[in-house]
Amino acid sequence: MKSRTKVVVIGGGIAGCSTLYHLTREGWTDVVLVERNELTSGTTWHSAAQVTNFGMTQTMVGLKTHSINLYKELAADPEFPINYHHADGGIRLANTEAQMQGYRHFASMARGMDVHFEVIDAAECARRHPLISTDNLLGGLWDPLDGDIDPAQLCQALARRARNAGAEVYRNTPVTALTQHKDDTWTVHTEHGDIDCDIVVNACGYRVNEVGAMMGVHHPVASMEHQYFLTEEIPAIKNAGHRMPLLRCPISDYYCRQEKNGLLLGFYEQGCKTWGMDGIDPNFVNALCPDDLDRVTDVLEGAFARMPALMEAGIHTVVNGPITYTIDGAPLVGPIPGKRNAFCIIGLRAGLGEGGGHGWLLAQQIVHGEACYDTWVIDPRRFTGHANVELTSLKAIEDYQNEFRFHFPHEHRPAGRPAKTTPLTPVLAAAGAEFTVVNGWERVDYIKPSPDFHPTLGFDFDEAFDIVAAEIDNIRTNVGLTEVNGFNRFEITGPDRHSFLDRMFCGAVTRRDGRVGLGYMLNHHGMLKAEATVANLPASDRGPARVWYGSAAASEYHDMDWLKLHLRADEDVQIRSLTNDQTILVLAGPKARAVLSACSRGDWSREAFPWLSVRECFIGFAPATVLGVSFSGELAYEIHVPNASLYAAYLALRKAGEEHGLKLFGARAVESMRMEMGFLHWKADILTEFTPYETGLDRFVKLEKGEFIGKDALRKQHDSGLRKKFVTLKVDATRAPARGGASLMQGDKVVGTISSGDWGHRVGMNLAYAFVEPDLAEVGRTLKLDFFGELVDAQIIAPAPYDPDFKRMRG
Repeated sequence: MKSRTKVVVIGGGIAGCSTLYHLTREGWTDVVLVERNELTSGTTWHSAAQVTNFGMTQTMVGLKTHSINLYKELAADPEFPINYHHADGGIRLANTEAQMQGYRHFASMARGMDVHFEVIDAAECARRHPLISTDNLLGGLWDPLDGDIDPAQLCQALARRARNAGAEVYRNTPVTALTQHKDDTWTVHTEHGDIDCDIVVNACGYRVNEVGAMMGVHHPVASMEHQYFLTEEIPAIKNAGHRMPLLRCPISDYYCRQEKNGLLLGFYEQGCKTWGMDGIDPNFVNALCPDDLDRVTDVLEGAFARMPALMEAGIHTVVNGPITYTIDGAPLVGPIPGKRNAFCIIGLRAGLGEGGGHGWLLAQQIVHGEACYDTWVIDPRRFTGHANVELTSLKAIEDYQNEFRFHFPHEHRPAGRPAKTTPLTPVLAAAGAEFTVVNGWERVDYIKPSPDFHPTLGFDFDEAFDIVAAEIDNIRTNVGLTEVNGFNRFEITGPDRHSFLDRMFCGAVTRRDGRVGLGYMLNHHGMLKAEATVANLPASDRGPARVWYGSAAASEYHDMDWLKLHLRADEDVQIRSLTNDQTILVLAGPKARAVLSACSRGDWSREAFPWLSVRECFIGFAPATVLGVSFSGELAYEIHVPNASLYAAYLALRKAGEEHGLKLFGARAVESMRMEMGFLHWKADILTEFTPYETGLDRFVKLEKGEFIGKDALRKQHDSGLRKKFVTLKVDATRAPARGGASLMQGDKVVGTISSGDWGHRVGMNLAYAFVEPDLAEVGRTLKLDFFGELVDAQIIAPAPYDPDFKRMRG
């Protein structure tokens, strides 16, 4: 066994084998996989192994397409072919129009990845799958490339190719401990000796937290028992003359696929069961849980109703084994938060079907620092301190019970809530707040007209449309107040803080005390990595001279890792997080200055406190730090308050606002207003797939300045020209907004992709942002939007249609 290697991958299922193989494909061949038993002895061996192209984001579709293409290549290998039933086709059923509308959107989104789904009616579903009944059925989504694969053969094929490229695989080699050294390298301790390495990858399936504990971390991954059975031979299948399509049924919570001349039938029962919460037997290897078919009786009855032929079929084999889930159901693939040279590829509940793509994207991140797609949807850092195993288990149960029911826009399911709150959460709830969830935080979405107000879930504008319009109108004419909790806030101190930040940002970074700036960080490929406000606070009784760094609520771990990774040993800089200690109250509207002046001493005039200023003060008697910034396009102030004083500050603002028509507003109003102002949203419009030039952020780039991360790569990108260009669109539709991922067309060609969409209440337009082909990006051009299966006009307009000169927000 090697004593030194570049990467050690721990775990020999699909996650580990795929990562090992793809590391060799990216050029790293001095890599090792260690497995405590035999390859595929965990969840992989009993997987139902379905391989679908369906995904709810373009990143997920892209990685699944890679899996399919890889598996086709492996199946066709003349030296080591594997069993892969490719392109049997598959149907996701639906019995509501809202589900059908969702399928139309997903088809539009997949089109941009050159994946072609088909939305079909009930009769066509039955024609393509003659075993199903059309009772209580509207139609479905057809995936022509759906299929299934042999799990063990797949992993062996990947391991074989990795070995041929120079990688090594050590079976029956349990890891006993992990040690990280001062230079951030690792020693992997095993029962057969130690391996020193640069990088460790946790690919341990349901044993993920056993290895996580060796690193001093826990991962939000929980396991569920999952049952399926294999039927005896079914004559209708034997005599069909073709393989039956796969079926996924959100109506009755089951799936099925052909297995020989029978069916493999899997269940997502409501009375489901977590597994391994109190530890896992070390001898649980190639093992299963006890059968418990009584638990799936309700699901089985639904399956009988949908497929009457099942009532005549005998059960040949029952399988009940653990599968892993995360808080939101998507895997955790990427850097482990707070650790250097440590990655994970875990929580792969559909591991066999998409594991090829996950290993591909992870290998790119390890070798190149970034993948070809923006991988935030699977990034382990998208969850922060609330993400424990107990919370994950509650969400895992909920996800399991809704396996084939996708989340609708503005749908926030109840399990695991409230995970993060502030002292104002019950106060705002009493005032009628409906809450959305941002990185676990309960944030006001809008103010309900009555306690029993519940908008219809779907893709159309819902019953809250007029409520949001009224909130915005009050902000436009008077003044509004909302809480923005969880906003990422770092305090950066030390004499080198300004030079450090100047090196991190691609544009000018203000150093003046009392001033605020907005900037962007790039990765080493010249692509957008992060957006942040930088506020310079002079020394006071509250602390030394310091910089406040503010960014999106979900970016807390992501940004901290990025900043600390690039701190040099000779730089005197300290970074600490205030994210969970302070909360923002946003005061917005033309009367905001009057309200602030009524409850805080000092001169708040435009001359004394202009736009992009920062000042420490008191709101009533509550200590606060006020930033003159706006995400709404109106005169606005961000009021940062320690959580212990938050309620006092809120009461002072409410009292001061009584004579100025102050009303509460929520996140939906903010989303509408920022679209009207051309303001971007991190990980919707700000993506690692694009440069700042392609994203329309030229004014935030200063190539003539000194060193900054990504400078050389950005210059090369700039010299070679734009690949895409960010534009603002006016959509010719009134019933629904354009949803992220939808395709823009010119003739039969996809020429762009929507990144954000919402109704602009102040301008009376259905607005959208998109990345389009540069030669089609001029203002006035009309493209066609694939709008839930219909083509509608989408005209490119100038950015910031509400106030392009930013006059109102300057006061």
